[in-house]
Amino acid sequence: MRKDYNLEKRKFVIGGFIVVIVVIYLARLFNLQVMDSAYKENADSNAFLKKTIYPSRGLIYDRNDSLVVFNQPAYDLVMIPKDVQPFDTTDFCNTLQITREVFDKRMADMKDRRKNINYSAYTQQIFMNHLSAQDYGRIQEKLYRFPGFFIVQRILRQYKYNAAANILGDIREVNKRDIENDEYYKPGDYTGDLGVEKSYETYLRGVKGNEILIRDALGKIKGHYNDGANDVPPVAGSDIKLSIDISLQEYGERLMQNKIGAIVAIEPSTGEILALVSSPSYDPSLLIGRERGKNYRMLVNDKRKPLFDRAIMAAYPPGSTFKPTQGLIFMQEGIITPATAYPCYRGYTWGRLHVGCHGHGSPLPLKPALQTSCNAYFCYGLKYMIDSKSRYGTPDKAFEVWKNHMVSMGYGYKLGVDLPGESRGFIPNSKYYDKAYGHGSWSANTIISDAIGQGEILATPLQIANLSATIANRGFFYTPHVVSSVAGKGPLKEFKEKRVTSINSAYYAHIVEGMRMAVTGGTCRGANIPGLEVCGKTGTAQNPHGRDHSVFMGFAPMNEPKIAVCVYVENAGFGATFGVPIGSLIIEKYLNGEISPGRKGVEARMLGASTAGGVIVRKSATKPKDAQAAGETAAPNSSTDTKPTQSDGTVQ
Repeated sequence: MRKDYNLEKRKFVIGGFIVVIVVIYLARLFNLQVMDSAYKENADSNAFLKKTIYPSRGLIYDRNDSLVVFNQPAYDLVMIPKDVQPFDTTDFCNTLQITREVFDKRMADMKDRRKNINYSAYTQQIFMNHLSAQDYGRIQEKLYRFPGFFIVQRILRQYKYNAAANILGDIREVNKRDIENDEYYKPGDYTGDLGVEKSYETYLRGVKGNEILIRDALGKIKGHYNDGANDVPPVAGSDIKLSIDISLQEYGERLMQNKIGAIVAIEPSTGEILALVSSPSYDPSLLIGRERGKNYRMLVNDKRKPLFDRAIMAAYPPGSTFKPTQGLIFMQEGIITPATAYPCYRGYTWGRLHVGCHGHGSPLPLKPALQTSCNAYFCYGLKYMIDSKSRYGTPDKAFEVWKNHMVSMGYGYKLGVDLPGESRGFIPNSKYYDKAYGHGSWSANTIISDAIGQGEILATPLQIANLSATIANRGFFYTPHVVSSVAGKGPLKEFKEKRVTSINSAYYAHIVEGMRMAVTGGTCRGANIPGLEVCGKTGTAQNPHGRDHSVFMGFAPMNEPKIAVCVYVENAGFGATFGVPIGSLIIEKYLNGEISPGRKGVEARMLGASTAGGVIVRKSATKPKDAQAAGETAAPNSSTDTKPTQSDGTVQ
């Protein structure tokens, strides 16, 4: 009998088809029973109600244990959509004092997976957050009328001081990215946003708990499942202690009212930041509660940029505060000794190139050059270093040596402060100038403005204050930070490592003496406070967009430094006009606890002055002394071939 191969083939095809169907059914059953939790959630939700219990967020204290940020109860109205039964929506809307249109929109937004990616009818969803006390009272009385709705208690941040908003930050509702990046978060949760609330979020937030409640056949709560044995209590977040002196912070913010700029004060021996002022600032309480979104948009749209933390984000030309770094590098490289003198005839002149300076003795060595803030001295130093073929061969190799010294002193890269958004400033390398001018086509005179902190050089106020702390320490610093300890963790180890510069520590003594001379009889005479031995350096940073910026850095006492300061006031003219008096007031306030009667006039002048519009306005009728009488250097008249640098506070 002849075999029918077609029939044989059909048998295999039919058999294979049956196997495929069986596999599909098995896979579907596995998915429904094992992988898909919807049916389990449906079954569980009929018998149990799982409620998340949110922990108390960690409190924030200042260095003197003054409470700065604390919590108060807040309430969210949440719902489990599957459990919601027909109810009187008019009564519901009247109770919450919302319109039917608002109700419908909230329900639609909740179910829209583009806006609420984790929507599930079986899990709790927020209907309205941050209920007012009145709303909470009214809805609590009537909650039994609206099955499926219940109240979840949360916390709301409260601020004891209208200060330090840029340091503290705030909390906001999590977004899609937060949920994707951290499984801790669920829709409706809150997370730190800006400041220490963001950078220390994992310490502050604590651990969520939960409780399991039993339902009866009608859905009514009958008590805790297993008498609460399966409930998990929340763990409160850790308290943190700031290095900030909140009284000094408040004082600094008062001094910077109606001005644009920053103040940074550091304790040299630890790197702890004592004050971090950014102006203009804002009231931190604006970013809490139901009005947070509206207020945040208002701050974002404010042309003065109050959310922009100028203390750590703004990159400015450091001006003459940069000169101590140059003296250190030139001594380290053997270009000068403390006794080396250079001439200054109203500035540095080389061929057609001229960098202006003010009148003072000439020639002069290093310490008097710092005392008088001589531009020519540091231009000659850079000239003889970069163009020294015998030492380095070519300018680009010499410049790399120069740049590496600058990096060791904390310039050109982020210092690593424990706040989000820090700028690295800008220190160019030789490749930058090769690209701008061509390899082998530039020399020291091409970039001579770098010697006096102009040209392409940019630094944050934090970096300038850190330089002051480094000089105070005679050659080392600790990473600046605003949190000194976390409850249960103690001091943070990452801020305890000493960072030593590439400069021989012996050379710092000459810079310290020069900065002291600047206070006793030079450009910083306004900072000469009896008994405090202040050392300082002014800066008048050129600004192609308006008035020059007023800069000061200093520390005190000279031999046992307890505070190092940088003050940067945009569009305020000479360093001695605003930088020096504000910086000296900060130093005096911190070290003495008060301003002496003889300096109350200086304090009143600084508190009353306004520079925010680029024009100095004083409320006081007292006429200011002229800049030269105040001991300030005239703004240098640089006519180099370097391009002008943006210096309006934007990050480069």
